[in-house]
Amino acid sequence: MKIALIGYGKMGRMIEKIALDRGHEIVSIIDIDNQEDFESEAFKSADVAIEFTAPHVAYDNYLKAWSKGVKIVSGSTGWMKEHGDDVRKACSEEGKTLFWASNFSVGVAIFSAVNRYLARIMNQFSQYDVNMVETHHVHKLDAPSGTAITLAEAIVDELDRKERWGLHETADNVLRIDDIRRKEVPGIHTITYDSPEDLITITHDAHSRQGFALGAVLAAEYTAQHTGLLTTDDLFKF
Repeated sequence: MKIALIGYGKMGRMIEKIALDRGHEIVSIIDIDNQEDFESEAFKSADVAIEFTAPHVAYDNYLKAWSKGVKIVSGSTGWMKEHGDDVRKACSEEGKTLFWASNFSVGVAIFSAVNRYLARIMNQFSQYDVNMVETHHVHKLDAPSGTAITLAEAIVDELDRKERWGLHETADNVLRIDDIRRKEVPGIHTITYDSPEDLITITHDAHSRQGFALGAVLAAEYTAQHTGLLTTDDLFKF
């Protein structure tokens, strides 16, 4: 498979290594200093572009790739509120393809399934209040993390007594999320259910970014054969 990389930071370099190890070809690498390469024949030849950049440029990168007929796998977060409707329309009505995930880790996919199931169970046990803490490296631009938002939205969907999530909010009907930025932490997400009698905690603690990079390449392999707006729910069947 021919892969283009959009964004060539730590994640981009790790994705490149894993993709090459799995027998794929990197045909184009686009970063902030060579945006003109979106117009290159090399980029247009890609089966899939894997995009890890920043919230304020991600959507424009999607448009540029789509204009060249290139499918996208993206782990960029922070753009959904402003451009989510546009992306859904492009994928459902205009034939574009985006595989988007706030986190590509296989472990996080498993953790997310457990999170949803536990929230559903907790409808029977009103004595437990739920909160979340997400911890990331100091370079992360958005808060809460995209993964925390995805986990929180699943809890709100399943747990009747929580109507929405809120950063540092304490209302009874709000799922509180706290964010911590510390050193070079790849990502820790902890969800707690606390009652007067006991505390239940589930945590996903990433040892490195390698799991995210492998998941992105697996997503690219899947996206090459599928169309539309794709997520880890399509890739991992739990």
